[in-house]
Amino acid sequence: MNILMVAAECVPFVKTGGLADVIGTLPKYLKQNGHDVRIIIPKYRLIDGVKYDLQALPYKLSVFVGKEQENFRIKTCMLDGNIPVYFIDNSRYFNRLGIYGDDSGVGYGDNRERFIFFSKAAIEATKALMFRPDIIHCHDWHTGLIPAYLKTTHLCDGFFWNTSTVYTIHNIAFQGSFDAASTLPMAGFSWEDYKSDKLEFYNTFNYMKAGLAYTDIISTVSPTYAKEIQGVAGKGMEVVLQVRKKDLYGILNGIDYSYWNPMTDKNLVANFSANNYDNKKLCKKYLQEKCGFIQNEKTFMLGCVCRFDMQKGFDLIMDAIGKLSNFDIQIVVLGSGDRYIKDSILYLQNLYPNKLKVYTNYDEKLSHQIYAGVDGFLMPSKFEPCGLSQIIALSYGTVPIVNKTGGLADTIHDFSESNDKGNGFVFDLYKGEQFVDCILRAYDIYNNKSLWNKVVQNSFLSQYSWINSVKEYEKMYNVAINRKITDNIYYKNI
Repeated sequence: MNILMVAAECVPFVKTGGLADVIGTLPKYLKQNGHDVRIIIPKYRLIDGVKYDLQALPYKLSVFVGKEQENFRIKTCMLDGNIPVYFIDNSRYFNRLGIYGDDSGVGYGDNRERFIFFSKAAIEATKALMFRPDIIHCHDWHTGLIPAYLKTTHLCDGFFWNTSTVYTIHNIAFQGSFDAASTLPMAGFSWEDYKSDKLEFYNTFNYMKAGLAYTDIISTVSPTYAKEIQGVAGKGMEVVLQVRKKDLYGILNGIDYSYWNPMTDKNLVANFSANNYDNKKLCKKYLQEKCGFIQNEKTFMLGCVCRFDMQKGFDLIMDAIGKLSNFDIQIVVLGSGDRYIKDSILYLQNLYPNKLKVYTNYDEKLSHQIYAGVDGFLMPSKFEPCGLSQIIALSYGTVPIVNKTGGLADTIHDFSESNDKGNGFVFDLYKGEQFVDCILRAYDIYNNKSLWNKVVQNSFLSQYSWINSVKEYEKMYNVAINRKITDNIYYKNI
């Protein structure tokens, strides 16, 4: 299959969350299975053209955003695994310090124009490159217009006659909803398409709704999240998804175990494995020293690596810090994002300097050291479409402490002392007391080394590789392609 991934982020070039990890990893595994996979993302200012040896292609292209003609160039490089990546280069929309907005978390006022432009440019770039995709795989609201364009303005474009679309929801909370009166003509759609079963969404123009209404197949990033978003977690999209439930797939994300591997990880002071994890103690000692904590092997050390966002359960984490201060527990947090959370958790660090250490500038090397050095990993998310951090933690024998939601429910199973099964500690009611009780249960078991060693071994044995997930993606792609073939036969016969 020829597969084109279109997204707003991709590691290692640019990242704000798990979307980037998926786009930078999934194509490698599809490539290994014999597929021709390519990626299109914006060329943001922070993407270092020299570092990644970006080469400009000899195309000068343009699209219209409303009545304004916008020119762009295509730059390219190869991702590890021999995957071509194409960058849409336009100074007006992408030559900025941020990706979606400024440091305060406020989105850019012209984001609707930026991703109208990006969606149109991705379509034109595909034609210029003469890459005829069997599948265009669109990710999150930034690319939701692409399936809509292919079924409306580009319906008669022969280049895409055999192209199917898949639209993946990574986080349904971010939808791209804008004023319809000005956005619809700017995007180039007809008012005939502004109907409740197509582009209209509660009197707004919603980019995610456009993707859901027009794509051939819908997917999301875990089986449980696929069920949740058809109900109370649907953020208004539940009816749309219920109508299309036969087209909705929940495929769990995976991680690259060649990268997240404690046996070979060069970021660690000492390597270890599931068969011999004594050196994990050295990683813990190093991390305690780095944090300025008392170095004590017996202290229960907890870590958290994530975006500063209330979705991630920071209200519970900050509430728990004070309640845990009288226990032999140390906590290290690495993240960036919401300024209120940042200021609040730094204030708590000042109150409990021997118990809490906060790093507010993301550091990839430090993230590896935290995953490897702590005993337990905190992830009390309000909702979590999939989550990768808990899976990464498992690969380092670090035991997750999670809320039972979305992908966390699919990957982390509560440890049972009666049968020694379970790879983490789970609470199922989003309350501060529940979270603290869950941590203290883990703390008690940590102090029983025979039990703790069992849960650590269970963590190591939990495998969530892309190899299994790719098989599910291939099945889904084939469904989309067969549907397109059926549609084409129908149109040829009328």
